[in-house]
Amino acid sequence: MGQTPEISRLAEHLNEVQHLLSRHRLVESMVSRQEMPRHELVENLVHKQNLGELRKLLGRLDAVDVARILEALSPEDRLLAWEQVGEDRLDAVLLLVLDEIREELVSTSRHQSDKASVNAFELHEGRLRQVKVADRAGLKNIRPIWVDLVAPSAEMRHWVGEFFGLDLPDPDTLTDLEASARFYVEDNGEIHLHSDFLLDTDTAARNIAVAFVLHRDILFSVRKEELPVFRLQRLRARTQPGYVTEGKDVLLDLYAADAEYSADALEDVYADLEAVGRSVLNPHVTDDAAAKILSEIARGEDLNGRIRRNVLDTRRALSFLMRGKSLSAQQQDEARQIMRDIESLDGHTTFLFGKINFLMDATVGFININQNKRVQKLTSISVIFMPINIIAGIGGMSEFSMMTKDFDIPWPAAYAGFLAGSAIIGWATYHLLKFFEAREARRILAAKGPP
Repeated sequence: MGQTPEISRLAEHLNEVQHLLSRHRLVESMVSRQEMPRHELVENLVHKQNLGELRKLLGRLDAVDVARILEALSPEDRLLAWEQVGEDRLDAVLLLVLDEIREELVSTSRHQSDKASVNAFELHEGRLRQVKVADRAGLKNIRPIWVDLVAPSAEMRHWVGEFFGLDLPDPDTLTDLEASARFYVEDNGEIHLHSDFLLDTDTAARNIAVAFVLHRDILFSVRKEELPVFRLQRLRARTQPGYVTEGKDVLLDLYAADAEYSADALEDVYADLEAVGRSVLNPHVTDDAAAKILSEIARGEDLNGRIRRNVLDTRRALSFLMRGKSLSAQQQDEARQIMRDIESLDGHTTFLFGKINFLMDATVGFININQNKRVQKLTSISVIFMPINIIAGIGGMSEFSMMTKDFDIPWPAAYAGFLAGSAIIGWATYHLLKFFEAREARRILAAKGPP
């Protein structure tokens, strides 16, 4: 049975994408192995040429075809191809890929843009519908349940706040640690929450402060940059009918998605530390390997600490909402479930801190062992050359020439004999040390007994 034209066309495009990716990796590996002037410039040109062709190809394809191609690629090639998808097509492609691949792509650092934007979300047939808002006039014909501001200017915060009748905080000032400054209720009933959300990229992990304001059943969120949790929440609410019905649902689901994201980050820490543990269990760890291991341990400790801080902050926010009695019975149950998920993460972070401390101590122990081996070698060399130095000191005195003169021994022969005697003494001292070391090793083995 022959393939349909659509399947044949998709297979052809997939082969073309795979060919471009393989050619890119081949040329990249060849350039990286060769020494040449302006190596970095040449490598950048190779990157732009090959990836530019891939970007043009993906730009010509439908979003459905791009989604199917991403699903068919290997994880490494998928992320490389995902980086070439245009900014304006990201959400359209994400809506069409499988759920597990969607979460993988959303969790990457791809397109964590600092571009200022205002997005309003209103309910349409049980789903969230996103409306980009460029000015005050764009808010007049919509009834949003969520207004999301990313890196907004003071002017943006002013006209959004003026339209809805509230003051929106500046994301650059969200640094207070006191609960009274982070979670409070205004006299008019506005609920303010300042929470930290985890952002784990390939280069580093950090906590991003987000301000939430619940005003007249509308959720307002203000932050400095895009976050995977927010993008994932938007996609879920746009694809699943009845996923959210009001602003507080959106807020709770953001906290739930943040707990899931933290759990995924913990799994990455587990995997990284497992690899580090295998390296530490190697009986021979060089100083260079130990330095690399310490770097990986430090990164794991930093990420684990940020995850712990993140879930602690989420717990504080949920406790504040539950005490305020502003949640419905169903929302209270959902908040309690998120709290239970967070409590399970606490045990994992505590275990990881213990594992990190053990790996750190073990690695430092190997460094000390290597240092002791070097000191032991220097000590052995000092012991070997100590009698030779004594004899050399005597031979360097003028009395030595006087003593050989009385026996009519020419000085070349006298000093040649002196050097030969020094070599014999050094050789004898070395073998004497080896004999004592071997006898000590036999004594230790005898004390342990048969296996």
